[in-house]
Amino acid sequence: MNNQIFFFFYNLANQSAFFDKLVIFVADIFPYLVVILAGIFLLFHHEVFRAENPFKALVQKWKEIFLAFFSGVLAWALAYILKYLVHTGRPFDIFPQVHSLFSETGYAFPSGHATFFMALAFAIFFSHKKAGYYFILFALLIGVARIIAGVHFPVDILGGYILGFLIAFLLKKV
Repeated sequence: MNNQIFFFFYNLANQSAFFDKLVIFVADIFPYLVVILAGIFLLFHHEVFRAENPFKALVQKWKEIFLAFFSGVLAWALAYILKYLVHTGRPFDIFPQVHSLFSETGYAFPSGHATFFMALAFAIFFSHKKAGYYFILFALLIGVARIIAGVHFPVDILGGYILGFLIAFLLKKV
């Protein structure tokens, strides 16, 4: 079933130059914008920059900002370790007919992108439900785009989402 779902999404690629560029943007460039948006949201939402003493305001809100970005970084680090323990190949390594839209190296499971962005999204969600929904949507879009681009199987993305959620949840409880 993993392969069937992969080919369902992958077959959307290489049909239109515009769509392929959009997929590459969402899968490879948009993640940087999401990190910037998360940082801006967390800083401006708490009016850190508008405060009379921005440093003092930042120190007061550090826990939430730290939780969001530490969740993502810790989840990404654990995903990186799991990649070398599991040794799962990427779709273009396994299927000769699959040509990814951009180059990617290393093992596939779990997806580091899916893990990082789901951890970041849920860390924000636990503090700010409305904004968290947007960041969860961003994480979902990034994951699907990476399947369409041919660099991940659906199970890689799903494993990353689960790991990211678990890390954010456990850090929230701690």
